[in-house]
Amino acid sequence: MKIIIVGAGEVGFNIAQRLSEESHDVVLIDKDPQKIKRITEDLDVQVFLGSGTSPRLLKESGVENADMLVAATDSDEVNLIACLLARNLNQYMLKVARVRNQEYLQEKELFSQQSLGIDHIINPQSVMVDSILNLMEVPGASEVIDFVEGRVKLIGFTVKKDSPFSGRRLNSFKGIEEKLLLGAIVRENQVVIPHGSDAIQTDDLIYIVVRNNELNHVLELFDIKEEVLRRVIIIGAGQTGTALAMALDRSKVNAKIIDKDSDRCASLAEKLERVIVIKGDGADRNLLREENIGDADFLVAITGDEESNILISLLAKGLGAKRTITRVSKLSYIPLVSAIGIDTVVSPRMSAVRAILQYIRRGKIISVAPLKGERAEVIEAEALETSDIVNIPLSKVKFPKGAIVGAIVRGEQIIIPRGDSIIRPKDHLIIFALEQVVPKLEKLLTVKLEYF
Repeated sequence: MKIIIVGAGEVGFNIAQRLSEESHDVVLIDKDPQKIKRITEDLDVQVFLGSGTSPRLLKESGVENADMLVAATDSDEVNLIACLLARNLNQYMLKVARVRNQEYLQEKELFSQQSLGIDHIINPQSVMVDSILNLMEVPGASEVIDFVEGRVKLIGFTVKKDSPFSGRRLNSFKGIEEKLLLGAIVRENQVVIPHGSDAIQTDDLIYIVVRNNELNHVLELFDIKEEVLRRVIIIGAGQTGTALAMALDRSKVNAKIIDKDSDRCASLAEKLERVIVIKGDGADRNLLREENIGDADFLVAITGDEESNILISLLAKGLGAKRTITRVSKLSYIPLVSAIGIDTVVSPRMSAVRAILQYIRRGKIISVAPLKGERAEVIEAEALETSDIVNIPLSKVKFPKGAIVGAIVRGEQIIIPRGDSIIRPKDHLIIFALEQVVPKLEKLLTVKLEYF
């Protein structure tokens, strides 16, 4: 595929990096010479210095023959205009725009084929709020991702020393094979798609697929105690913090939101009924003590300053907060903050990358979730009747080594698969795949599933 990316910031860079490693024809456009220099030094992609709103530059970049344009700058207006120009220059290409302004998002007709002609809108804030709410549902997890409208969950958590499964081989899990599938293990920053002879070790980050209605039972098996969410403290009343507070306002959770900006606090207080708004500095130790941070189930540090977020989360942990969720924008920071004791990290840029990937992946792809470290993905795809992967046992399907089916969803039935399980046409498949085998998996899902 030929993909043009407008914007060489964190989102554009990471998408370009992933796609270039998969041998796609990638073109990056940005008006910042420093960003262009970084791209040329680090990635094997074609670059153009200039604005993505320039018709001349879009033509020079090959937009008329491109398969997709991804507009991922920090400016909504640039992203929208770039997509509008691309539509006029190539009516057949797919157009994806990153949009954050809620006023734009409320005008859905603005993006229709009759207006701007944008195929998909990515709003990182809404994706991030959903991620935070999912994490609050499973307090012991470091990552929770919904598939098939929440009926299947992917849970990531770290195996503790006293876990009953530490040191055990996967093929020893007798009696629970139908309840879960362990799809990936992250060990010392390496991702492994495990086999039956592999053993779980202490401090492994493991990803399991479970049915939503069996989640609590599975968590008990791994000695993760179910906890009722009672108190949440949010630091930062920006767009994401406000959206999270609005969501919690409709729940029974005792929540407070703290921000230094008087006007922002006053405006938010008018919108909220149950969530308490406090003007103050979330990095103030005395304020956190006054708000009894040690009794909070979650502290969510979600200001626009990631260094402050990290400091606030470490401070809250020192004062006894049970769990912290920390907003970190720079993707290069994520492995570092995990190493210094931060419980869980959410990233608006990672949310954008995750959302965009599902439109880039070939085949009938419904959603894509990069795993921690981005060395593996979980892909939700539909099996079509033209495929030779249907109507035969999974053990006979030639999936690439490094890929495994974690769940098969057939109507209301959710199957945790084994070697004798059979995929039927229109089944939804939840597939774990290492980054390096994704192109082979795409080929299987495209060549065998669909004819173009």
